[in-house]
Amino acid sequence: MSDTYTDGPLLEATRKFDTVLWNDSSDLDELRQSISFGGVGATCNPVIAYTTISKHPEIWNDRIRTIAQENPTWSESTIGWQAVKDMSVEAAKLLEPAFEASGGRDGRLSVQTDPRLHRDPKALADQAEEFHRLAKNIVVKIPATKTGLEAIEDATKRGVSCNVTVSFSVPQAVAAAEAIERGLEARKEAGDSVEGMGPVVTIMVGRLDDWLKHVVKRDGIFLDHSALEWAGIAAVKKAYQIFKDRGFTSRVLVAAFRNVYQWAMVQGGDLVVSPPFAWQERINNSDWEVRETMSEPVDEKYLEELRRIPDFNRAYDEDGMSPEEFATFGPAAKTLRQFLAADNDLDMLVRDIIVPAP
Repeated sequence: MSDTYTDGPLLEATRKFDTVLWNDSSDLDELRQSISFGGVGATCNPVIAYTTISKHPEIWNDRIRTIAQENPTWSESTIGWQAVKDMSVEAAKLLEPAFEASGGRDGRLSVQTDPRLHRDPKALADQAEEFHRLAKNIVVKIPATKTGLEAIEDATKRGVSCNVTVSFSVPQAVAAAEAIERGLEARKEAGDSVEGMGPVVTIMVGRLDDWLKHVVKRDGIFLDHSALEWAGIAAVKKAYQIFKDRGFTSRVLVAAFRNVYQWAMVQGGDLVVSPPFAWQERINNSDWEVRETMSEPVDEKYLEELRRIPDFNRAYDEDGMSPEEFATFGPAAKTLRQFLAADNDLDMLVRDIIVPAP
């Protein structure tokens, strides 16, 4: 990777709009270069952490050995999560200037709660509070499930800025924003400050698209497949308008990229867009003309096609799902399983380092 970039659409957009750029990785090299594009945030989750540690064995193998040596009774999981916390603190340090400049609204590093706690709201909130204390500019990721909503409200009440994750739909986003508002109100009623808190609610647009493509194939639904690139964008635009109309404190965050529209068609909105670094390079090297697009509706012909998929309606309509259904919604179940698998992969990676095969 080059450390020097010429001006391009990505950098121009970060200068022109309230739409802010976060990097969908806590890899320090990528984050430094994302900051050169105007990036003011970053994220970490079990998949990202495993990928980063695997990608840089020259850095992390020795560090993991050191953690293990200094803590001889710790399990592989505890050692791995300590590495994740160390990685997060280092990435957060790079974002402190943006944090200070924005009064805490940006400049945040997202740390995800352990997916193995997904059934226990108190354990999630307790870990969220622990992660919150790692650095002044941490935002903690908690899933948009019924259990997660309880944890989000509790953690917010404790002063934790939350980043709602495992979220793919309008009903999830709205329910999460409402949980955050309840937590903020409870905090204020208790006489505690909410100044400088910076909650965001993610919609994983590409994972919704992926799921609907799977459903169309599974169920033999015949439709214009170009519409399937627009489902996530449609959900973001609808959720964004609800957030603005109701004055929610949280901002919408767009993540899990699959196509360039998922960046290009939300520019100009007061929201966060978090593409992987490879997408940032692709966008900045393109000839896309920077313009406001958030107010442009998704073409009605695409919505008509998408309406033929029951799971799109569940994701798009505000009352399409109840909180009890969030965890079993197709992309949520798939994502939770992927995060749980990444936890296992990280355990195995740590085991291979501290107990190498003979």
